[in-house]
Amino acid sequence: MKVTVERAQLLKSLGHVHRVVERRNTIPILGNVLVRAENAKLSLKATDLDLEVTETLAAETATAGSTTVPAHMFYDIVRKLPDGSQIVLEADGDRAVLAIRAGRSRFTLQTLPENDFPDLAAGDMSHSFSLAAKDVKRLIDRTQFAISTEETRYYLNGIYLHAAGTAKAATLRGVATDGHRLAQLDLVQPKGAEGMPGVIVPRKTVGEVQRLIEDTDAEMTIELSQAKIRFTIGNVVLTSKLIDGTFPDYGRVIPQGNDKELVVDKKDFENAVDRVSTISSERGRAVKLSLSAGKLVLSVTNPDSGSATEELEVEYASDALDIGFNSRYLLDIAAQIEGDVATLRLADPGSPTLVQDRDDKSALYVLMPMRV
Repeated sequence: MKVTVERAQLLKSLGHVHRVVERRNTIPILGNVLVRAENAKLSLKATDLDLEVTETLAAETATAGSTTVPAHMFYDIVRKLPDGSQIVLEADGDRAVLAIRAGRSRFTLQTLPENDFPDLAAGDMSHSFSLAAKDVKRLIDRTQFAISTEETRYYLNGIYLHAAGTAKAATLRGVATDGHRLAQLDLVQPKGAEGMPGVIVPRKTVGEVQRLIEDTDAEMTIELSQAKIRFTIGNVVLTSKLIDGTFPDYGRVIPQGNDKELVVDKKDFENAVDRVSTISSERGRAVKLSLSAGKLVLSVTNPDSGSATEELEVEYASDALDIGFNSRYLLDIAAQIEGDVATLRLADPGSPTLVQDRDDKSALYVLMPMRV
């Protein structure tokens, strides 16, 4: 194999694929990236057996061929080479090394044979549709924070992607929950997503897809089956296994009868929660919301360090109510509200609260209260 490639292109592509490779691997080949040169193209592929990323870039191919080299070391070498340089990659079949040349720099890396490299063959995909990359990014941005990190409830370790809505207003919905809070976002259902199976996209995959979206004006193609999902954007193809489990009936958690409506300026509310929570203990993190006509008092009491209160003018005309929340969770949800005004629908101190952007109902958040 002998191929010449431009440094900036190679660095960008390696940046996308090398992230998938775990730093510690019991199987040596999984620490490598597969490099294949053919037909004036260089393709790079990395996998951790659950997730696979392939990227193709233009190159001058003198001799076609393929090999595998340590991913992180290869990335570091390319990163440190001078900007604007042309990089020559050369491997001959007899010696198990890849030579890397650029200007006066020369490296050789130990290789492992391509035949040992696993292939995450996706098989037939039952559904395929396209979405604007900015919509995919928005869906991930608005729900990712609520993904559970508890390994025992593995079926909550991802975003549940499924077809929802009514025949008149069909949607593609993403939902994430960790049992304390829930985030849901609806997009207009794209052509091809009708009748798709509900799938749980793993947390690591979600993070990688989010990072791959550099051009929000691009189109992204999503293909899926019961067991796998594939995202294609530009020259990058990411294939992932899905979480094999049943996502809970989240609809039962979303309150329907919350009759007390609180309307707040999002920025003022966020800043006030942030200020009073400075006092809260790492373990407790509870902030108390005391509501009365037109007024909200936020308070935190920490027996070890002191107390804090702040008063806000709000729109609230229901009965007085005291309710407590985890301040970190409140701030996480406030950060997702895109508009200037947030609406909180409350019932009582023991029931979940519904939070939405007043002017955009495509996203909703549910937060469980705390005892204060």
